[in-house]
Amino acid sequence: MGKNKLEKFADMASYPHVFEYPYSQADNVPFDRKGKWNETFFKNDHPIVLELGCGRGEYTVGLGRMFPDKNFIGVDIKGSRMWTGATEALEAGMTNVAFLRTNIEIIDRFFGEGEVSEIWLTFSDPQMKKVTKRLTSTYFMARYRHFLKPDGIVHLKTDSNFMFTYTRYMIETNMFPVEF
Repeated sequence: MGKNKLEKFADMASYPHVFEYPYSQADNVPFDRKGKWNETFFKNDHPIVLELGCGRGEYTVGLGRMFPDKNFIGVDIKGSRMWTGATEALEAGMTNVAFLRTNIEIIDRFFGEGEVSEIWLTFSDPQMKKVTKRLTSTYFMARYRHFLKPDGIVHLKTDSNFMFTYTRYMIETNMFPVEF
C-alpha cells in the first residue's frame, strides 16, 4: 500500500527540486526564481520546458531522460500525485527536472518574459463545463504569452475529440501558427 497524502506532502517538502505555491501561499508573494530558473536552480542555459497538468510527473521525468540538454518543470496542483515523478527524479539524481505545485491559473507569476521555450499539455482534462479551466482557452493562452519565447511551442496531446476540436477553434481564433 502506498504512502498517504500527508506523508507524501512531508516527503516533498524536503525535496530540493519541488516548489509549492498554491493560491493560499502565492497571493501577493513574489516568486524569487521568476525569470531566473536557469541561473538559480538549473545552473545552466538550457531551454526550459513546462508540462502543465503533469499529474504523476511520468511524462516530465521521461522527457528529462530523453532530452538531457533541456530543463523540464512539471506543474500541477495535486501534490500527492506529483510525488511519484518527483521521487523518481530525486532517486535518479536528475538535475534537469523540477516540479512546481501551484494552480495553473496563476502560472504567469512563476516565469519571466521569454523564459520558457516549450509547453506540453498532455491529456489535459477537457473541462467540458468550465471553459475558463481549459488549458487551451484564450484565458490560458494569454498567460502563456507572458513567459513563452516568441518562437515558443505549445504541444498538445489529447484523446478527447472535444478538446481537439475546441483547441483547433482557439488556434484559428487567436491566429496561432500550427505545426502538425
